[in-house]
Amino acid sequence: MYAFVTFLAGLLFGLGLAISEMTNPAVVIGFLDIFGDWNPSLIAVMGGAISVGMLGYWIKNKRFSPIMSKEWHVPNLKHIDRKLLIGAGLFGIGWGLSGYCPGPGLTALTNNPMEGIYFVGALIIGSAIHHFQNVLFRK
Repeated sequence: MYAFVTFLAGLLFGLGLAISEMTNPAVVIGFLDIFGDWNPSLIAVMGGAISVGMLGYWIKNKRFSPIMSKEWHVPNLKHIDRKLLIGAGLFGIGWGLSGYCPGPGLTALTNNPMEGIYFVGALIIGSAIHHFQNVLFRK
């Protein structure tokens, strides 16, 4: 049941990205082009995502335990550190340069395979570097 609900959540997320056209890098880059042909539609998408996230936290705070897990899986970092700033900066640079963030970037494999191959390849390489960095420099 957990896998089925996870699949449905991912499907709903993907449909939301497709309907809002966030799978199109031109829309994302249009949002970042504030001095050119600015496209503010990403604000509405972010507002919807934040609303769903707030609803999720509201439900979590009303329940004693989750329905399909033994414990809640929520971030517990309470401070801004160097790793968070570097990660956010790299994410933003990659998003701004490519117009893709990881979720919509995977759709590029079907929508725009040449760009998708490069983006997903870079995503995999970056993830591998992060993994091996953690393995090699574990404290």
